[in-house]
Amino acid sequence: MSSEIPQLPLILDPATLTRHLDDPHILIIDVPLKADSYDSGHVPGAIFLDSRRLLAGSGDIPNDVPSEAALSVLFSELGLTSETHVVAYDDEGGGWAGRLLWTLELIGHRRYSYLNGGIHAWRADGQPVSTTPASSTPSEYEAAYLNPAVQIRREELIERLGDPRLAIWDARSNEEYRGLKGDNRKLGHIPGAVNVDWLDVMDKSRDLRLRDYAELVSELEARGLTQDKEIVTHCQTHHRSGLTWLAAKALGYDNVRAYPGSWKEWGNRDDTPIEK
Repeated sequence: MSSEIPQLPLILDPATLTRHLDDPHILIIDVPLKADSYDSGHVPGAIFLDSRRLLAGSGDIPNDVPSEAALSVLFSELGLTSETHVVAYDDEGGGWAGRLLWTLELIGHRRYSYLNGGIHAWRADGQPVSTTPASSTPSEYEAAYLNPAVQIRREELIERLGDPRLAIWDARSNEEYRGLKGDNRKLGHIPGAVNVDWLDVMDKSRDLRLRDYAELVSELEARGLTQDKEIVTHCQTHHRSGLTWLAAKALGYDNVRAYPGSWKEWGNRDDTPIEK
């Protein structure tokens, strides 16, 4: 068993992760949409994480970032240390896993990977699964927003509307984008935002792995989401846009941020402009 911290790619295939299951530096976290996904079979050694722990949970924007104190408690419970390499996955193609990895980026912890396709790809490839819950070794992790630039707040976004150097990626459904559905006071989208549904980032024929990179880049660039721009992505609660943030990073976009308030905040205020 190696004592060296593994150097793993951002997007990890199941076969590669299999070779590292016993590595003491790796912390595998399953953050499923449905809790019974974990119970019915997870990557051996994976710790279960309730996705609600990644959200503030209260206030006007319950989907906002948790406090530094709450994140310190969470990551201490999970056993995170500065030498830990986190491998995250879920049961839905990367939304919650992406939100977790984005949160790690926010607190300056950059040792992380996404298990491409999550548990669907893992099972489809015939990899071993466990139904025994795994427990973590708690640590004393002090979380702080060391990389605040990975998020954008409403105030800055309002100021920068129309900035040609900024491109907004709305990861919601086309119906939400066009203002045909939603449960907010205002429906529609942020002025100038481009709609690419998060579901269109996954390859359903390959067990929800990310789609072919060249195809994705071509589609994004055709819609103005080009690599020379600062990309801001959001959805309703920064859950679906967890995947689009992650995908943009995987595709080589150097400057990609997320708006954690998302439409839950934007669509419920009087001072936020909208388009339909």
